[in-house]
Amino acid sequence: MDIMLVKTPGGALAPVDAEAREMVDKLKLGQGIQASVRRARNVRFHRKGMALFRLAYDVWEPLTPLEYKGLPVAKDFERFRKDMTILAGFYKAVYNARGEVRLEAESLRFSSMSEERFEEVFNAVLNVVWSRVLKAAGYASVEDVEEVIEELLRFDQ
Repeated sequence: MDIMLVKTPGGALAPVDAEAREMVDKLKLGQGIQASVRRARNVRFHRKGMALFRLAYDVWEPLTPLEYKGLPVAKDFERFRKDMTILAGFYKAVYNARGEVRLEAESLRFSSMSEERFEEVFNAVLNVVWSRVLKAAGYASVEDVEEVIEELLRFDQ
């Protein structure tokens, strides 16, 4: 699992978002981990993108509860994030083992994405998320969503 950390004034590495915080919280005190370190281009971009996905995921509810083999099907953040990315047009088509075409979400690793590319992806995802999820939840415009995201970013610092 990849998580994003930021160096604090005291020299420690701290989680950037809720997902990273959750992963760090699962570690026992004194437990070591092995990590491959890469510099991220812009931590704020990462936070902004994840805040958008989290906001939409938190208000999204599937239209009809489904069951699979008698068990309820749960909603999943990673699946939701990938689906919104695909709907925004950022995907590649691949074959699966049954010979069917499957769409795979483009990687949103911010360490491998320029600032211009991030803006392109973010704006497309923002429009999809607003029209498919957040509009029905009462957000009047894309601008309203952006204001809420900025508030969340200020709160999360």
